[in-house]
Amino acid sequence: MAQPHSLLQAVRERVLLLDGAMGTRDKVLGIHRRYVEAGADALITNSFGASSYGLAHRGFADQAYAINRASAEIAREAIGPDGWVLGDVGPFGHFLQPLGEMTAERLLTIFTEQIRGLLDGGVDAILLETHTALEEAEIAVRAARDQGAPCIIVSFAYNKGGGSYRSIMGAAPADVVARLDPLGVEIYGANCGTHLTVEDHAEIVKAYRAATDKPIIAQPNAGQPQMEGGCLTYLETPEKMAERIGRLVEAGARLVGGCCGTTPDHIRAFRKVLDQYSSVRVQ
Repeated sequence: MAQPHSLLQAVRERVLLLDGAMGTRDKVLGIHRRYVEAGADALITNSFGASSYGLAHRGFADQAYAINRASAEIAREAIGPDGWVLGDVGPFGHFLQPLGEMTAERLLTIFTEQIRGLLDGGVDAILLETHTALEEAEIAVRAARDQGAPCIIVSFAYNKGGGSYRSIMGAAPADVVARLDPLGVEIYGANCGTHLTVEDHAEIVKAYRAATDKPIIAQPNAGQPQMEGGCLTYLETPEKMAERIGRLVEAGARLVGGCCGTTPDHIRAFRKVLDQYSSVRVQ
């Protein structure tokens, strides 16, 4: 890549701003460019559900590699050689055996194909996001590691209950670190969380900070979704969300972006806030 240093070095020198939602937008190259114009330092590929398993429902299972490679190349075209591209890999959507029919061996093959496409398309890191199950995340990490990913990022989706934060499969931030650190994960964090606020994400960042000294990524939703006119709507405005986004940095996050409901306007507002933290470094 044309970057003067690696993604890991960059996040130790300054806080990087990611993009926002893709599933609620359209025209992939155009929306990527809008996020770049809004001030994003890094883009996440439009490949969250693009495994052969996920694409099979639309008749494109045999094109998984090509689709993932194209998603990486499109993001790179949008941000250019001096930005960063994170290759997005979400959970496959069902349960592993014995709860489901998927075997660990088959899932490893599925993740490997998707990740290979992203890497061949030129991503700077593999982002395994919105995961909830440690077993599945471990398989995805192994696939990324075995394919030589330059950086592996793991981001879980959490719920709040009883004063703590756990995924729907019961994993807390400390559990994620304990299970995946031996496999070489370099960045941890959280995204989404339907009923979580920016403040909740700040608490999750702190929980990760207590478990690891590695960089943390945080991507909250634009508030809690509500149904309006038969459509799911996120009501937190860019201005309101930006007023509190600095709390993520203060808690220890080094990569900050938006998840569901966020738009280029949110990212533009975040940029103004995060520029105030441009000189904050970690050793």
